[in-house]
Amino acid sequence: MNSDAIESQLRQIDFHSNPRTELVTVKWIPPVFRVIGLGTDAVVVQHPDLPDRVFKVFASDRLHKKQAEATVYKRLGNSPYFARLLGEGENYLMISYEQGPTLYECLEQGIVIPEQVIQDVEAARAYARARGLNPRDIHLKNVLLQDGRAKVIDVSEYMKPGDDGRWDYLVEGYRSYYDLIKGKKIPAWLMELVKKNYYMHGPGEISVAEFARRFLQLIGLSKRD
Repeated sequence: MNSDAIESQLRQIDFHSNPRTELVTVKWIPPVFRVIGLGTDAVVVQHPDLPDRVFKVFASDRLHKKQAEATVYKRLGNSPYFARLLGEGENYLMISYEQGPTLYECLEQGIVIPEQVIQDVEAARAYARARGLNPRDIHLKNVLLQDGRAKVIDVSEYMKPGDDGRWDYLVEGYRSYYDLIKGKKIPAWLMELVKKNYYMHGPGEISVAEFARRFLQLIGLSKRD
């Protein structure tokens, strides 16, 4: 199928954004597409004729975010740490398709997350900063495990100021407590509960040690000093 036909199918995707941080509401996606994910600003789909890439299609009132994200990808260039921008249209970005479980899925499935992943994300953050970007909003669902290495797949907030502290919390938790749960399957409801508590308190209002104590208590474990 030629690119014009695919672009025509992309235009048929019918969805809209919602207030605050709610996911987009989808009315219809042509069945030829495989849905990879939904976000607050866009849907991500894959076409069978182009299995090495995905299309991130933005809601009509979020096109300014499409422009900002395209700028980020262009600054990042061809990096081993990030997905790559392969093209763009009026309301979409065409991005390299990256395979592998997210760190969230690793915890759900009991897949071991090696220290190398932490080191790779730290290197990715340094790489982004060196290109005038602010790598933030890095969390369990936008880092993939690929052959023992990390790949960051969402750069949508790298033009924003400030530091949400999410990755730093995860690193501290990993290095202090991960050995206690390594290889264990952690249910999604429990991870969502931890995330909800994080949003309620915010970075700096509650320590990683206190988060970990509550988490380990819920799964019947404790850390020995």
